[in-house]
Amino acid sequence: MLNKFTQSNAQENILYNNILLLSRNKLFYTKFNFEDTFQNRINLIFLHISFLFIKIKQNNGGKKYKHFYQKMFDLIFKQIELNMREIGHGDTSINNNMKYLVKIFYNILLNCEKYAEKSLRDKKFFFSKYLKYKHIGITPNNSAIIKYFDKYHSFCLDLCSDSVLKGELIFNYK
Repeated sequence: MLNKFTQSNAQENILYNNILLLSRNKLFYTKFNFEDTFQNRINLIFLHISFLFIKIKQNNGGKKYKHFYQKMFDLIFKQIELNMREIGHGDTSINNNMKYLVKIFYNILLNCEKYAEKSLRDKKFFFSKYLKYKHIGITPNNSAIIKYFDKYHSFCLDLCSDSVLKGELIFNYK
C-alpha cells in the first residue's frame, strides 16, 4: 500500500516539475515580453495545468482521475504556499492570497474549458487579463502567446490520459 502511495506522489511531483519547467520557460519573458513576477509565474502554472485538467476531465471523471486531479490541485497550492512563506509573507497574508489565487485558478480553468470556442479577440482579452507585459501603456501583440497556447491546447488534447497521470509532459514549442 505504501509503495502505491509513494509511486502516486512521485508521478504527481514529476508532472508538477514538468509544468514548472514549461511555466518558467525564458520564452515567456523574452519573446512574449511578460514581466517576470510571482503572479505571472503562478498564472502561467495555472494556464498549463488547466489544459491538463480539462484533458483528465474528458474521461468522465473516473475515480482514479478524480483522485489525481485533487492530489495535483493540493500539490500546486501547497507549493505556492511554501514559496510565499519563503518570500516572507505572514500567515494572514498567505491566507488572503491563497483565497485570491484559488479564485483566479478556477476563473482560468473555466476560461480554458471554452478555449477552443473563443474568438481571437476573446483570447487576446483572456491573456491580457491574467498575464502582465513589461511595457505598460503599449498595446501588446498577443498573437505569439495565442499561438503558443493554441499549440499547447492541441498537445494536451492529444495526450493519453495515462501519460498525464504518469507525469509525462514533453511539449516543445518552436
